[in-house]
Amino acid sequence: MRVVFEKVPQGARESFVCEELRAADFGTPFHVHPEYELTLVLRAQGYRVVGDNITELEPGDLVLLGPYLPHVFQQNADGRARDPVHAIVVQFREEFLGPGFFDRPETERVRKLLRRAALGLQVQGRSRATVADRVQALATTSGLGRVIALLEILDELAATDELAPLASPGYVPHFDGDDEARVSRVCQILNERLAEPVSRPELARAVHMSEGAFSRFFRTRTGKTLPAFLNELRVGRACRLLADRDASITDIALGCGYGNLSNFNRQFKRIKRITPREYRRMVTRTATPSGP
Repeated sequence: MRVVFEKVPQGARESFVCEELRAADFGTPFHVHPEYELTLVLRAQGYRVVGDNITELEPGDLVLLGPYLPHVFQQNADGRARDPVHAIVVQFREEFLGPGFFDRPETERVRKLLRRAALGLQVQGRSRATVADRVQALATTSGLGRVIALLEILDELAATDELAPLASPGYVPHFDGDDEARVSRVCQILNERLAEPVSRPELARAVHMSEGAFSRFFRTRTGKTLPAFLNELRVGRACRLLADRDASITDIALGCGYGNLSNFNRQFKRIKRITPREYRRMVTRTATPSGP
């Protein structure tokens, strides 16, 4: 199948792209491109989809994505005005320093890192903070120092064991010419109406497909059924709301599109392995400063 990809803009005097993004949203639909991408989220309210992985965004989120891995960073509609996006996005091709550069003995562990990035990698633990500082510094660097700084970032990522894969091992994307627009349209509708009932027939009509064709299409392009995808989006938004101690769990359930509390509790525990109440206690305890 023909792969649909984003054309990454690159200046004539640069070998890779490093962009500091400050905007109402991330500005890209569900897409692919031939570049590796390292994205540091400094501020956002939304979620990211990488292959068949869906995760709520938080400040400090840092991921390395391989070429042609479908992804989207989606700002929530209610966050565009109150809390606009601030992120740093680095995009580079494997041959940005010339063909075969990463085939050299000295770059072996970076070469292995790039292969692992085929399914996406999330940076965790202490490495996330140290690499995030380097990425922020990269955005203000120029000349040869800029190239060296990127290589140092990749070398540090290659050396750490604090990387978690994103897409599942069996994930294989399937795209043709209309897929990007269709998946993006579905994501947009779900994001804007997450608190409301959204039916499969309605979504099928929005992308001009029959219900049966839409179900098959959605699963092969995202790796998930529509109910599973929608539940992960809703639970992800609930996680952010649970950090607010003033909102009741019942109100959060209703605000995330669940008609009753028991279904919300069941879906939340299935995805997060703990109950909403336990999750709230955990994030509240983490956010509370310890005494002297």
